[in-house]
This record gives sequence, C-alpha cells and structure tokens, in this order.
Amino acid sequence: MRKILVAPSILSADFSCLAEEIKKVQMAGADMLHIDVMDGHFVPNITIGPVVVKYIRKVTKLPLDVHLMIEDPQKYADEFVASGSDMITVHIETISGAALKALAARMKKKGVKFGVSLNPSTPLAKIRKFLSLADFVLVMSVNPGFSGQSFIPSALPKIRQLRAIFKGDISIDGGINEATAKEAIKAGANILAAGSFVFGAKNKKAAIERIRNAR
Repeated sequence: MRKILVAPSILSADFSCLAEEIKKVQMAGADMLHIDVMDGHFVPNITIGPVVVKYIRKVTKLPLDVHLMIEDPQKYADEFVASGSDMITVHIETISGAALKALAARMKKKGVKFGVSLNPSTPLAKIRKFLSLADFVLVMSVNPGFSGQSFIPSALPKIRQLRAIFKGDISIDGGINEATAKEAIKAGANILAAGSFVFGAKNKKAAIERIRNAR
C-alpha cells in the first residue's frame, strides 16, 4: 500500500502569524504544504502569489505543493518554481493540451513534480490522455474557491476509476476530515490535502495522525 501523505492547506491558516502556523504543522508531522493560488477569474476568490511562496520557502523545508487555480497557468508556473515550489498543479479546465504538454516537459526539466487537477464536475475522461505527463493527479472534492466546504461524494468513484488506470500519486482536496479521509484512502488516494481540520485543531499532531491512519 502506498504511503499516506498529509498536506495541510494553508488557506485555512491564520495569515497574521503564517510562519508560526507553518512551523506548528511541520512539528506536528505534516508531509508537505498545500498552497492554493487563486486569481479571482477561474475561481471566485483571490489568495496569494509567488512572493508569499518565496517567504514560505524561507521558513520551512517541507515540500511545497502549489495548486494553481488560475487561468493560463503556463504563464506563471516558472515564477512559482523560482519562488521555491517543489510541486506544481494545474487545472485541466484552464489549459490546452498542447500547452499542458509543453508545461509538463518544462517542469520535468526543472526537477519539479507536475500534477493535473480536475473539478468535481469534470469527467475523468478529460485528463485520461494526459496521465502519462503527470506525476500525480489532484481530484477536487469541493468546488474550488473557499475553505471549509462540505465533501462531495462523487469524488470517490472518480478516484477508484483513476487508481485502476494510473500508477502515480492521487491527491484529494476539499472537505477532508477523519471520516472522508478513510473513504478517500479506501478509494485509492494517498495524498490528503486538509485545511480547517488541521489548522483549526488544538492538537494538530493528533489531527494529522487521525487523517493519516484513517483506515
């Protein structure tokens, strides 16, 4: 069985003391950080840019999974890599096939892991022919834009179908808690992005372990 990795999503962190929040989840056993980048166009929210990623890089050695929920991600991915991103995720809904292939090759050349994400309403068929380009696939289990949303169960059969045809890592993002993590792991996911369940917990180590061991 694949190792289960927990990626606290900083969208749910207290940004007035972000460095301290990051250090807390690092000490609590986080495997990586999930960083949501939103542009107010592809999703109805605006979050952070490369400058914030650069300063996050200074305060942690954890891998940074930068989730580009933005239009034209191929225009900005290199800047996020230069800021310290270890993993770049783009949405299949935002990029053409040709641009996706070119970007995947560019990320591989830079030594960065490349991921493709799809929204709850996007069928798996949309990414099937691009799976060979991806190190991992991120399945959204909420409609992207805001933290704290409820888990959408239709993500689970999508993960099961994906696991049957894809040998790389499968990440899930949205509404992850102890109960939904159990279902996601059972379906085949092995990277769990969790926001409020981790950052909102008094005991962050216990919260991370409850997700990691939700079997």
